[in-house]
Amino acid sequence: MSVPAFHEVRFPTDLAFNSTGGPERQTEVVRLGSGREERNTRWAESRRRFDAGYGIRTLNDLHEVIVFFEERRGRLHGFRFRDPLDWKSCAPGGAPAPTDCYVATGDGATRTFQLVKVYGASSTRYTRTIAKPVAGTVRVAVDGAEKDDGADFTLDASTGIATFTSAATPANGAVVRAGFEFDVPVRFDTDRLEINLAAFEAGELPSVPLLEILP
Repeated sequence: MSVPAFHEVRFPTDLAFNSTGGPERQTEVVRLGSGREERNTRWAESRRRFDAGYGIRTLNDLHEVIVFFEERRGRLHGFRFRDPLDWKSCAPGGAPAPTDCYVATGDGATRTFQLVKVYGASSTRYTRTIAKPVAGTVRVAVDGAEKDDGADFTLDASTGIATFTSAATPANGAVVRAGFEFDVPVRFDTDRLEINLAAFEAGELPSVPLLEILP
């Protein structure tokens, strides 16, 4: 029996950029007799769904997806996915800066910090855990001064945790911020790829559903 694992490999990026999907939330809406509503969120965090089938254009693309699906054993093993619209700490057209996202405030002793992406700037902002940053793209700043990757901190790209060296430990009250590129941890949301070659050649695309794995 295979044990579920996470494979630190990325779904083919050229196919991912033509996929559809995005964040999903679950809100419970109760309509009262007065006509008013009561709304309550059932999920504290959003979850992303994608359909990578829209990126498949050729038989070679289709074969590449089948190979990737078989290696992951269907829904069993997770993998990385590049969200075509949300894969940086900044807007898609920008370059990550070390001051993009507030991470935490130092206390003079804590050396490990989880990367996060912040959506919005008001009291209703949403903070999302980033567990799969792209190695080599992470930039970190403490009180606005950028730190050196390797000399001042190290990054675990499989968890999104940055660990400062003893000498570079953020001081009490120091603001830690970061910028980065990242992938979404996902799995296939099906154990069966149903492919009709006649329909594919006629322009009908197969469905390849993917579901975010929350950290």
